[in-house]
Amino acid sequence: MADDDTTGDDKGSGRAGERESPHRRRRALYAAVWATVGALVLAGGGLGLVYFRITDNIAGIDIDSALGPDRPADVPDGSLDILLLGSDTRSGKNSRYGRDDGTARSDTAMIVHINEAHDRASVVSIPRDTLVQRPECEKTGGGTAPAARRAMFNQAYEVGGPACAVRTVESMTGIRMDHYVELDFTGFKKVIDELGGVEVTVKEPIEDDDSRLSLEPGRHTLDGEQALALVRTRKSIGNGSDLGRIKLQHAFVRALADRVGSVGVFSDPKRTYDLLDTVTSHLTTDSALASAADLAGLARTVEHIDPEDIEMVTLPVRYSSADPNRVVPIGVQTERIWDALKADRPIPDSVTKGSAAEDVRKGAGAVEAAE
Repeated sequence: MADDDTTGDDKGSGRAGERESPHRRRRALYAAVWATVGALVLAGGGLGLVYFRITDNIAGIDIDSALGPDRPADVPDGSLDILLLGSDTRSGKNSRYGRDDGTARSDTAMIVHINEAHDRASVVSIPRDTLVQRPECEKTGGGTAPAARRAMFNQAYEVGGPACAVRTVESMTGIRMDHYVELDFTGFKKVIDELGGVEVTVKEPIEDDDSRLSLEPGRHTLDGEQALALVRTRKSIGNGSDLGRIKLQHAFVRALADRVGSVGVFSDPKRTYDLLDTVTSHLTTDSALASAADLAGLARTVEHIDPEDIEMVTLPVRYSSADPNRVVPIGVQTERIWDALKADRPIPDSVTKGSAAEDVRKGAGAVEAAE
């Protein structure tokens, strides 16, 4: 048997991969981007003490200093590339979601590309079980972790925190990340509660002991705890893989976007502040975004992007022949995604053909935004 190469090849499973249809992806962008960035428009309005309170909430990390000069070139064309992580740390209030062993992993990872004209966005989800070539990284507790040829993507964060996660993504893509944004479990849950819950339609029963979620078919307004359980669910949908969970997350994001639009978050100053305070209390960013003013600037950059001009795809992968619980990128198709982002072009529809994402089509339809 040939050894699995973490860069994959272009053979895949031979079945057509799944890509979000235009009407489905109209509202699709990861919750932390819009819940964080959208709310922060208000922060640019000179709110005095509010400004300093929000800035004080944010944990900033100097990614540039941590990584040094050995990085992809920074393309000065006005486009932006942001690594967005959902952290599964079990410390503090997050301990109820599992044993705290002193480490954390990137439970959800997305690369968000904002084009030069700031009128289009592309979002690429990276399955956490993807086997990658992780570069050498400085360990969180000191010392150096040697490069690893077959490492799970989410272990980069466990080994070296945000800096190692960014270095790994830049090594995979050849694209410099302009910014880093991380939101933890508790922050996600509280955002949903601040919004008064999110309504979804469940098309088939969901019973997941691991995420503690039980939902019958029909309409449900999910509170923060239920919403968190939903986006962490994997074993009870599709084939139980992380790919199924990503499809479920995409569906939830559409429902969340609907909720944000329907409750008038940004037209109500108190609601905006409450949401802003909640999000930033659980937010970690690169140092260039670690203030209300900086985040407000990012908000102004993306505020004119029409929902119809946001595309969302999952990294094209195939199951590892050495371990069916892991996936590897389909090389040629993955490179086409990175080439499109580098050239500031839309991602071609054909890149997901043959991806293992087709295996979770059934799971992807388990939940949808309520009409």
